[in-house]
Amino acid sequence: MIERYTKKEMGRLWTLEAKYKKWLEVELAVCEAWAQRGEIPAESLKVIKERADFDVSRIDEIEAEVKHDVIAFLTSVSEHVGPESRYIHKGLTSSDILDTANALLLRDAADIIIGDIKALMEVLKTQAYEYKNTRCIGRSHGIHAEPMVFGLKFALWYEEMQRNLGRMDSARKTISAGKLSGAVGTFSSIEPELETIVLEKLGLVPEPVATQIVQRDRYAEFMTTLAIVAATVEKIAVEIRHLQRTEVREAEEPFTVGQKGSSAMPHKRNPIGSENLTGLARVVRSNAMAALENVALWHERDISHSSVERIIIPDSTILVDYMLVRLRGILSKLVVYPQVMLKNLNLSHGLYNSQKVLLALAEAGMTREDAYAEVQQKAMESWAAGLDFKELLQTAEAVKTYIADGALDKLFALDDYLKHVDFIYNRVFGEK
Repeated sequence: MIERYTKKEMGRLWTLEAKYKKWLEVELAVCEAWAQRGEIPAESLKVIKERADFDVSRIDEIEAEVKHDVIAFLTSVSEHVGPESRYIHKGLTSSDILDTANALLLRDAADIIIGDIKALMEVLKTQAYEYKNTRCIGRSHGIHAEPMVFGLKFALWYEEMQRNLGRMDSARKTISAGKLSGAVGTFSSIEPELETIVLEKLGLVPEPVATQIVQRDRYAEFMTTLAIVAATVEKIAVEIRHLQRTEVREAEEPFTVGQKGSSAMPHKRNPIGSENLTGLARVVRSNAMAALENVALWHERDISHSSVERIIIPDSTILVDYMLVRLRGILSKLVVYPQVMLKNLNLSHGLYNSQKVLLALAEAGMTREDAYAEVQQKAMESWAAGLDFKELLQTAEAVKTYIADGALDKLFALDDYLKHVDFIYNRVFGEK
């Protein structure tokens, strides 16, 4: 691994201990709200808050018998609290606790990922300016197109991550919804005002129309947002893999002292980090599809979504967190070869100037169709024989008729391709 992954916050978020703490946080908030309304005696609330706790191994033991995780949790809590536990879970159904606690967990997960995106964007911005004047060839279909600067790749990725940051902010808002409205969302055993009090305390908004659950389009938005973030990571990783190919070798992942690339071939320096990220993006996309499948449930609720979410939510949040951290490590230490970029730029014998010649001929009076045919003919001749494109154009009677030698030299000036780089940078980053 290029950079050891040491960040544990996301992993801890999805432990049983963390989950039950969120459940207990919601239950206690409800008890406090009931007490405000005079429905739980103050002394009883004091006992509940002082004694409320749980034991994970005991919950596992109880669940093995009752086959219901929330009941097992409540039983464990009641064993700590004693008789006053009769007030806990008053008026609620299991999903009131599960979905409200999930909102808290997903919000925390979103905060970690938002922090990861911001940290990655700092690296992208730094590298964009580091390589702002590093000339390279731009490619379309993998074929030489026109010159650009290497820093524009990072600027592009920065701008895309900026959009991902906005998407994550929006997904965080969407997922930060809870419900405490009972078995089918009708507040049959609890007052709406109590839901308002509790959710406001927890920093959540109420699901305006709930069934037994918070609606799963919210989860689908969150998971598809993670998939888009992962897709951007993959996009960057694929570019690094292409740049590291032996035939290109314009940039490559850092290769640490003692690292080995192949059990058979000692010379290998493989883009293993980027390949790893490419593969993980597939998992996150698959999980997003599962989240979309969870939107349609039977009537006011079934539990077909539950088993899926126990897998895809921890997996995707942990994976995206890991992917962003690992990509940041790769990009911050990316090995760049400007001289190879210049060498590669010249491989096509100046053919990347074809559009400028085409436009100049058309502006001088030749029809676009005739100009295209003339330039293409010389371009194919240059490519087939490995001859200098400008020299071939200088011998073409049609070209000489419309373009003087000095003017042709100006058309082939590399700096002309880069005259608006500052404009693009200012549009992405603003004035530095």
